[in-house]
Amino acid sequence: MNQAKTQIKNFISRFITTHDLQEDEDIFTLGFVNSMFAMQLVLFLEQEFKINIENEDLDFDNFRTINAMANFLERKLSETVLLR
Repeated sequence: MNQAKTQIKNFISRFITTHDLQEDEDIFTLGFVNSMFAMQLVLFLEQEFKINIENEDLDFDNFRTINAMANFLERKLSETVLLR
């Protein structure tokens, strides 16, 4: 999952250029997320990691931190493997 964290951080860093975001920092609390960025983040995760993010997955807790997104990805990817 370290590679996933790096990919997520690189993506976010394209938009947040004034702060070196750490893996456990809450991007919502820090005020870095607006609705457009939230949609871009979801699309990035779907396309980059080839997952489908369902409505029930759209919980802020899945997207607050780089660590949370990596954990969410791990769960989604393991679900995909189990369904095959």
